[in-house]
Amino acid sequence: AHRESWSWREGDSLRARKSLEGKPLSIRRTKGSEILFGVAPCSLALSQSRRDLFRLFLKESSGSRRLVMSEFVLQAMARGVPVHHVKRRELDALCRGQVHQGVCLEATPLGFKSLEEAEKPNLGDEESLNQQLIWLVLEQIQDPMNLGALLRSAYFLGVDRVVTSQRNSCPLTPTVSKASSGAMEVFDVYSTDDLCSFLKAKTAEGWEVVGTVSTPEDVENVPVISCLEFQWNKPILVVIGSEGDGLSLETQLLCHRMLTVPPGRALHPGIESLNVSVATGILLHSICSQKLKHSD
Repeated sequence: AHRESWSWREGDSLRARKSLEGKPLSIRRTKGSEILFGVAPCSLALSQSRRDLFRLFLKESSGSRRLVMSEFVLQAMARGVPVHHVKRRELDALCRGQVHQGVCLEATPLGFKSLEEAEKPNLGDEESLNQQLIWLVLEQIQDPMNLGALLRSAYFLGVDRVVTSQRNSCPLTPTVSKASSGAMEVFDVYSTDDLCSFLKAKTAEGWEVVGTVSTPEDVENVPVISCLEFQWNKPILVVIGSEGDGLSLETQLLCHRMLTVPPGRALHPGIESLNVSVATGILLHSICSQKLKHSD
């Protein structure tokens, strides 16, 4: 009977311990804050002055990542940000199970910048029209992973500015920052609530509006060419539509030309298009490589 009693107490203790382990410590968030996660977003957010920063959370016993964590501590100290060493389950709870790489940062959100506030007064003058400026315009990109990948490609390839439509578009969330590998932390994203008026205004200033389409058959009344044949000698807006629907008809009709990515083989029905961020990366590389050649 003594053995049975001891066995019961041991099992009860194990169950209680597992129950406690399953409930991460509750970390009360600062009002209006969000949780960034991942090494690149957190490191870049700490190095910039674009967010208010509240607390840095690092995984205890990081082992092989000890040097990285030490660098985070130094960064946080330089910004006066308190550092908390917590268990992995606390980090998992903070970022709701996302891949945090042992780092979370509590900070104020980043918002879109207003085009009206940011517009340089000389962008429409004669001097600017001789520059090879390229802006990426996003219409109703709703998936945060796609938006992050688009920002990462735009930043890497040398796009001068990214503009997104406010309606039906993904906000600048921590998931977007992680998918952009932190590019969102250093690269401003602008927004407009009237995309068509914006495109018309830039056209009046002498810019060319270039749309994108999967297949030429999807477009009427606008010339369609391969991105390999496209040449440009004045500022351009490259307009990208959502992965499911592409560009709206209203936006298509404001484009001077439409670009496609030519396939490398005869395609099987059902897999005739690319992911929007992959297609945009190919298009931007093709276009921006001309920019590099002209600047030599």
